[in-house]
Amino acid sequence: MKLSCVLMTWALYVCPAVLLATQMLPAASSETLKCEGPFSMDQSSCHTEEEEEEEEAADVTHSSDTDFQVKGYKFSKPFHLIVSYDWLILQGPATSIFEGDPLVLHCRAWQDWPLTQVIFYRDGSALGPPGPKREFSINVVQRSDSGQYHCSGIFRSSGPGSRETASPVAITVQELFPSPVLKALPSSEPQEGGSVTLSCQTKLSLQRSASRLLFSFYKDGRPLSIRGVSSELQIPKASEEHSGSYWCEAATEDRQVWKQSPQLEIRVQALQKSTASETSPAEPADPLAPPPAPSAEPLGFSSADPHLYHQIRLLLKQMQDVKVLLGHLVMELRDLTVYLKPGVTNAADK
Repeated sequence: MKLSCVLMTWALYVCPAVLLATQMLPAASSETLKCEGPFSMDQSSCHTEEEEEEEEAADVTHSSDTDFQVKGYKFSKPFHLIVSYDWLILQGPATSIFEGDPLVLHCRAWQDWPLTQVIFYRDGSALGPPGPKREFSINVVQRSDSGQYHCSGIFRSSGPGSRETASPVAITVQELFPSPVLKALPSSEPQEGGSVTLSCQTKLSLQRSASRLLFSFYKDGRPLSIRGVSSELQIPKASEEHSGSYWCEAATEDRQVWKQSPQLEIRVQALQKSTASETSPAEPADPLAPPPAPSAEPLGFSSADPHLYHQIRLLLKQMQDVKVLLGHLVMELRDLTVYLKPGVTNAADK
């Protein structure tokens, strides 16, 4: 379908199974509208706003913000066409543009007259020297490429002969997905022997939900898993060697867009070992047995506190001395009982 207009106007075009957006055309130029989509194109057609009003008089079987059906036909979103009477216009993308997409801008002249000394601008700054090319492109856009774009040029033969400037067009590069966040479940301080799940959390824009992200996991600068479809990494049995600094990366399949998460510290907690030991009841100590030598480091105390360690050693030494004295006393008592037994007399009594 060819368009040829002289005055500035607005028109609404509806076409089966194709996503279209605002597009600007210079007056007295031609453009072809195409219906594209997964449906059969045998009975596809495009309609103006007046024709569409006639269609809407029929029974509408479904209506929504995205599309609707009339008599079994599926219709796309509206396509808004702006016809400009300016000498120059800058044509931008007809659909939403996201990180990683290519960006192509066309500097269009009245009746497609030839241009020279064409310059493209972003936010008032020239993007290159003057030249004959009437197209400017960025292979992979970033969010920093958003801004107000316009172009200028000089008509080579016909036209005003002076430099003409197109009206600015706002280009907004949308975020394809936010930077991921790495989380450890159930905790970033798991007990030794427990399981840990690392989850690289992010989400694609709804308009690009059909795309796929691949995930990579790293620990202390070393890769653990590279470009997998799963956003989770399992540690079935954590040990002290799993402690460290982790981060993850989410990327598109063509790796045109990739983003890294902040680092997450994982600290595996060692199991607390019991120091209490089960002992059988102690047998009565033989008072004649030599006392055991004091331990070099009393049980339960550490040499980390020198003063307490010294006091304990003195107390054990005193206890040892008392045991020695008790041993001598028992020996003397045994000798004394010999003389006190009946039938034992002193040699002096004879």
